[in-house]
Amino acid sequence: MTFENDLSRIGISLPKNLLDRFDEIINARGYSSRSEGIRDAIRTYITYYRWMADVKGEREGVITMVYDHDQRGLLTTITDVQHEFHEIIKASLHSHVTHNRCLEVILVHGDGAQLKALAERLMSQKGVESVKLTTIQIEE
Repeated sequence: MTFENDLSRIGISLPKNLLDRFDEIINARGYSSRSEGIRDAIRTYITYYRWMADVKGEREGVITMVYDHDQRGLLTTITDVQHEFHEIIKASLHSHVTHNRCLEVILVHGDGAQLKALAERLMSQKGVESVKLTTIQIEE
C-alpha cells in the first residue's frame, strides 16, 4: 500500500508563461514550494475527475470553455464536435475576451454520460485553455 508520505519524483515540461502564472498563484497563496502547489493542484484535479465520473442520469447544465481562436484548425474542430453532439446542445454564447482568446458558454440537456463526453472532447483539443462542466440533476 502506498501512502501520501511515500514520495516519488517526476519531471515535467511546461511552457514558460504557464509556469510563470503558476508561480504567481503559489506565491499569492503562500505555498512553501512548487511541489506543494503541484500536489494541491493534482488533488483538486482528482476531486474534479471523481465528481465528473458521477454525472449520471438526465441532467441540465452548462459548459464554459476558454480557448485560443488563433490555434490552427481549432474553430473547425470545435464546430464539428458541437455538431456531433447537437442533440444535447440547446444554445451557445460566444464572447471575444481579447484579440485571440474566446469564451464560450454552451447550455446542455441530456444524459450525464453524453454531457461529460462532450466536455471531455472539447477539453482534449489543443488550444483549449479550460473547460468546466456544471450540471444539475433533473427532478420531477
